Amino acid sequence: MGETKYIFVTGGVASSLGKGIISSSIGKLLQARGYKVTIQKFDPYINIDPGTLNPYEHGECYVTVDGHEADLDLGHYERFLGIQTTKANNITTGRIYKSVIDKERRGDYLGKTIQVIPHITDEIKRNVKLLGNKYKFNFVITEIGGTVGDIESLPYLESIRQLKWELGKDALCVHLTYVPYLAAAGELKTKPTQHSVKELQSAGIQPDVLVLRTEHELSKKVALFCNVDENAVVQSIDAPTIYEVPILMQSQGLDVTILKKMGLPVGDTPGLGPWRAFLERRHKAEETAPLHIALVGKYDLQDAYKSIREALSQAGTYNDRKVSVDFVNSEKLTDENVAEALKGMAGVLIGPGFGERGVAGKFVAIKYARTHDIPTFGICLGMQCIAIEFARNVLGYADANSREMDEKTPHNVIDIMEEQKSITNMGGTMRLGAYECVLQKGSKAYEAYGTEHIQERHRHRYEFNNSFKEAYEAAGMKCVGINPESDLVEIVEIPALKWFVGTQFHPEYSSTVLHPHPLFVAFVKAAIENENEKK
Repeated sequence: MGETKYIFVTGGVASSLGKGIISSSIGKLLQARGYKVTIQKFDPYINIDPGTLNPYEHGECYVTVDGHEADLDLGHYERFLGIQTTKANNITTGRIYKSVIDKERRGDYLGKTIQVIPHITDEIKRNVKLLGNKYKFNFVITEIGGTVGDIESLPYLESIRQLKWELGKDALCVHLTYVPYLAAAGELKTKPTQHSVKELQSAGIQPDVLVLRTEHELSKKVALFCNVDENAVVQSIDAPTIYEVPILMQSQGLDVTILKKMGLPVGDTPGLGPWRAFLERRHKAEETAPLHIALVGKYDLQDAYKSIREALSQAGTYNDRKVSVDFVNSEKLTDENVAEALKGMAGVLIGPGFGERGVAGKFVAIKYARTHDIPTFGICLGMQCIAIEFARNVLGYADANSREMDEKTPHNVIDIMEEQKSITNMGGTMRLGAYECVLQKGSKAYEAYGTEHIQERHRHRYEFNNSFKEAYEAAGMKCVGINPESDLVEIVEIPALKWFVGTQFHPEYSSTVLHPHPLFVAFVKAAIENENEKK
């Protein structure tokens, strides 16, 4: 195969239809045919990256291995394809404009008037083709955030129009829309889809493939009125799990249609053996009684902890058990209601986050889990809270805290990192990306990984204060994961308890469908054993 092929995925009618899942599914099907594939997300908002966004605005902030704070869809790309994405896989309007303005300030445009066309669109096109040119991918799938018709998406649509004209058969547009069902009339309504396609056509783009989110079988009318081949109209009916979508797309020949339209040989249909084996195991696990895991945090929004929820679900499958993730709002937790809130929970996960809001409830949950020996997993701020609670209630430092919450505490068991002290800008300045960690043999963490040297992704400014390390270890909390360069503590655990582990890093970011994260698998296994003991 010669030149890189470019597939654009746009959305119409409504947002949150699952463009990321469709992009990931197309990528998975092409990858299964032996092609080298990557996926990128172009977000129309003006933030440079989502690192400073509240999770209520845009869901969780995903972190790539090279330390880029990215859209949560990159998590789907990595989980489905088992690839590692980088900063180049997530572009925002803010990044595009900043790059153009920086070039203008340097004098790169030689006195020209800088305009949306051609300068902004040229910069978008350069970024679309960057990964293909640099790494020689067979396919680069580009998901365009937002909905067709949004004013901020217009430069992206114009860039796609130009690329389709320039690249000919090497560029293809997949348009995902919603077909609502009117229960009173007992009918599906295709008119919103027709309008969405007309909107796309008014921008000069004729979609090559339509994917319709719907709940019932559709007629051929859509193909006729939207000027699309009949076999290029694919239905995406709600599935029990997002991991079914590649199978559903394959059964309707979506990958075959794409290959034919791009002038490539079709060949044999891949069996997707490992993927189907995972789904079969998952279906069996879903038939078991749910294992209740409490997710203690302050963001009452599914997408705020997307990667954690997926990692727990995957770990459940590989333990042949259905996991029910039960959100527990840490802002509402008190010593009086914690027993009721954690009743029936086989395990407790203390979620990540920033700031003081909701932290007091996390301390309450940790104390209850520690004193009742419930398997507990603390991630990032969750790990720091484990350290603070231990300092207050075991070491006897009643005023122990993090410098993030109390700058004047004499027992700053969590302190700001040295290199963070002079930083004033909030965006993109934390300790970000993958760092080395050496595990202590014989620890729960080592037992889970089965190796001494690991690499995990970080996103934080504050860190365990090593001057308290001796006191912790003497009292029974061990520092079992250390960064070999900085000597920073990355993992703490209490060996005397069933499974009580805190990680400064985010293991959920590297859990995938075919390679679940070992710490999540070990945590769920410990929760199952804990539940069995209580019976």
